[in-house]
Order: sequence, then structure tokens, then C-alpha cells
Amino acid sequence: MSEVGMADRWNGWGGRRAPLAIGIVAALLLLAGCGHFNETRQAKPTFAEADRLFNQGSYQESLDKYRQIVGAWPMTGDRALFEMGIVYSYPKNERKDYEQALACFRKVVAEYPASDYRANSETMIFYLTNAPLKDRTIAAQQTQLDTLRRELAGKDDELAALRQKIAELEKNVFAYAIEKPAIDKIVIEKGARRLMLLCRGEVLKSYRIALGGNPVGPKERRGDNKTPEGTYVIDSRNHDSRYHCALHISYPNERDKKRARELGVSPGGDIMIHGVKNGYEWVGDAQAAADWTKGCIAVTDREIDEIDKLVANGTAVEIRP
Repeated sequence: MSEVGMADRWNGWGGRRAPLAIGIVAALLLLAGCGHFNETRQAKPTFAEADRLFNQGSYQESLDKYRQIVGAWPMTGDRALFEMGIVYSYPKNERKDYEQALACFRKVVAEYPASDYRANSETMIFYLTNAPLKDRTIAAQQTQLDTLRRELAGKDDELAALRQKIAELEKNVFAYAIEKPAIDKIVIEKGARRLMLLCRGEVLKSYRIALGGNPVGPKERRGDNKTPEGTYVIDSRNHDSRYHCALHISYPNERDKKRARELGVSPGGDIMIHGVKNGYEWVGDAQAAADWTKGCIAVTDREIDEIDKLVANGTAVEIRP
């Protein structure tokens, strides 16, 4: 099948119905409150400036911009506080402050209970509670390195062996400092409209999602606009998708095929985790305000880029009702 043909099969917006879907999203945004929409729009340039300063390594200036957002546009304060927590805990920030970071994340949880950043803030609180232990471990290893370096000066005959030990310790310090847990499972909760990345049973990050336009119940046949339910894996990906980037889910499994045979229908296929249709990336987080796909799981373009980097082919996918 040609790339164009494959992309057409992935088209969850339904061709000419895309303007209607965008209209529905816009209407839902208005129902959510014009005040929040206006504040988000007004704060957008300042968020962009804060992000630019962070990327330049100007961490204190970036924090000042986020504080300005909290004061001027409090309805966007949950995002600003979350970003401040990230800056305060960023490893390359020489003035990192875990207590300040924890204060920011805890404020999101306490003052913005319905925030999209609540779950991620709770994850960061869990992580940062253990971060001082990690820092102490690194500091202890660094002290050991310094001791070995001093011993080198008076032990020429042991020079080669000591250098080898130093190299091994430096490698261990570096590996420990940058260690990131591997994502070993994706859990999708259809009812909660939530996708979670897990490592050894711990939820590391979650995302709001949109589902197929007929979301209740498992997918049974081609064209029913339902999102499957069951256990699958990520078996391939497409970086040239019409939906920015797409991770293919191994639907149908044997259970799905058996059910389809019993019904005398085709089970369908091409179920993806993907971004927003090309040209509509401006919709952003609002894409999750309605179920608009043909059975796929949709996140924002920024989120699918992140998931694409964190999730390897072969990762288990559990889709729950």
C-alpha cells in the first residue's frame, strides 16, 4: 500500500467533517469559560518568553517570567507553577532548589484540583521526595573520587590501577545522575480519557486523550468508530503521518479476530496513538475536548513527540474500558 493510501486510512477527522469537529472543540472551549480562554491567550507570549529563557540557561529570568504569569493571569497559574517546579529541580540549574520545586508542585495539587498538571505534579512530588537521597549518593561517590585522586599523587606504582578505578567511578556517577526509568507499559483508560506511561508499576506521566467518535465498548468491526479494549503492543511507528506522528497498536489480537469471525465481520485495524491532523496543531490541548478519531487515541503534537521518544517498539499497551 502507498504511503498516501496508508495515511488516508489513518485519517480520523473524517475528511470534510474536520471543520465541524473544530467547531465542536471551539464551542466546548467557550463553554469552559471565556475568562480562562482569554487569560490563556494573553499569557501565551510570556510563556513563550519564559520557555526561551529556560532554553538559553537563564533559569532565574525564566522563573521571574513564570511568577509574572501567576500574578497577572491566575487562571493559568497551574501551568506556570508546574513549569517553575521543573526549573527549580532542573539538574543543570546550578541554583536548583528541591524545596522550592516541591512547594510549586504542592501548590498545583492543593489550589488547582482539576488541573491537567495535577497528576504530573504528584509524580514530581514523589520523585523529588527521593531526590536528596540521590544527590547524597552522588556526593558520596564524588568524595570517593577526590580521595582516589589524592592517592594518585604519592603512588606512582599504582597509577594505572587507580586511574582505572577513577574511570569506573566517574562512569557510575554519570550513569546514576542521568538515569531515567524505562517505560515498560502504556495504560489507556477510556472512561477517564487518560493515557499513562508506567515503569515497574509506577505512573510516571499521564496525558488527556481523545478517542473514537463511538467510544463506549470495545471495537468489533471496521468502521464502527470504536477504540479497542484489551492487551496489545506498540509494533511500529510513522513519523510522516497525517497526524504528525503515529505509534501503531497491534490491534486486532486473537480475541478480537475470534469475535469478528463469530460476528461475520472484518475486525478493522490501523489503530494508532497519534497527534493532531496536520494543519490543525493550533488546536493544542483543546483536541481532547471531544472524541473525534475513527478509533485511534489522540494527544497533542507536543505530547506525541514526547511519547515517541520515551516508548520503544514492543512496549505493552493495555486499553481499559
